Amino acid sequence: MSCRPELARPYVLLSCATSIDGYIDDASDQRLLLSNADDLDRVDAVRASCDAILVGAGTVRRDDPRLLVRSARRRAERVACGQPPTPTKVTLTARGDLDPTARFFTAGDPPRLVYCAAGVLEKTRERLDRVATVVDAGEPVDPAWILADLAARGVRRLMVEGGGTVHAQFLTAGLADELHLVVAPFFVGDGRAPRFVGEGRFPWHPGRRARLAEARQIGDVVLLRYALSDRCPET
Repeated sequence: MSCRPELARPYVLLSCATSIDGYIDDASDQRLLLSNADDLDRVDAVRASCDAILVGAGTVRRDDPRLLVRSARRRAERVACGQPPTPTKVTLTARGDLDPTARFFTAGDPPRLVYCAAGVLEKTRERLDRVATVVDAGEPVDPAWILADLAARGVRRLMVEGGGTVHAQFLTAGLADELHLVVAPFFVGDGRAPRFVGEGRFPWHPGRRARLAEARQIGDVVLLRYALSDRCPET
């Protein structure tokens, strides 16, 4: 039995869009568009409700996301509430292989946090110190420690936007409270393409099912909102 005290952590919301057969992208060099305009606006509203947005380093490299609140009205509402226009950007990396000119670092002006493995701390700081705060997250990178550190920095609500490896890390560790899973109306059917999550020992299985909190059609996609902890509200 561990004597380590339980660490406070933010509310963790995972957000993902997949094909009918569970792929989050195809195997081409072009990003696969799984969502539609109305759903992207919904995602923007969720972003605006959060204190921080987290993606893995692989997503930064592959998709080059901006991770900004797009709606001017929502940005203004955040500022009126004493918040920055866009939530803090967060990424985690085991290798420190991140480009300081990526849009994660250059788009907008929110705080940027890079949690890296201890073994690449010096390398990562040399590369990114001018564009982000680089934090030693242990060896290997520990998502539970990251959440505790984010809580200490005032993050109460965290949106995790992928990719599949990062989603799997939070899910297998039992660190997710809510999942927004959007299903697009087509198949990818290519084993080379990345899936939502791979193999793992997940807390939710046929003997312990997640609770479906909401199912909503948004144009030609469907949003399935799953409660993964008792912290998730009914609606």
